[in-house]
Amino acid sequence: MKIDEVTFEIDSGLDVADVLALYRSAGWWEEGDDESAIPDILAGSWAVCAVRSQGRLIGMGRVLSDGRSDAYIQDIVVLSEFRGQGLGAQLVCFLRDHCVRQGLRWIGLVAEPGTQDFYERLGFRPLVGFIPMRLKQEH
Repeated sequence: MKIDEVTFEIDSGLDVADVLALYRSAGWWEEGDDESAIPDILAGSWAVCAVRSQGRLIGMGRVLSDGRSDAYIQDIVVLSEFRGQGLGAQLVCFLRDHCVRQGLRWIGLVAEPGTQDFYERLGFRPLVGFIPMRLKQEH
């Protein structure tokens, strides 16, 4: 879907249903996951960027940080019908630049497989010699 006007703004007060629609469109939210966690996810973020077109939330991303040293960009998502128009790149750049303006010097992210070239075009580089790790929990 072609869009005319898009806004990018820091806004942590997003509607839970709108965020849930974004997460589901990316395949990050499964039936049975606790929707009541979304307000805490947003509140626990140092910065949340809302991407809107004609008032509709069509994308978002967030930054985890203490606001003084490191920052991690995550949850970059644009609704599928709006992809392919550069909004994801603009979103990453908006958050990256917001971090830089606030004096953060170490800005990282974990790129999904197949997205390395996308992030490299935006100034990110692999952390050679480092491996992202995740705690494996048995359920």
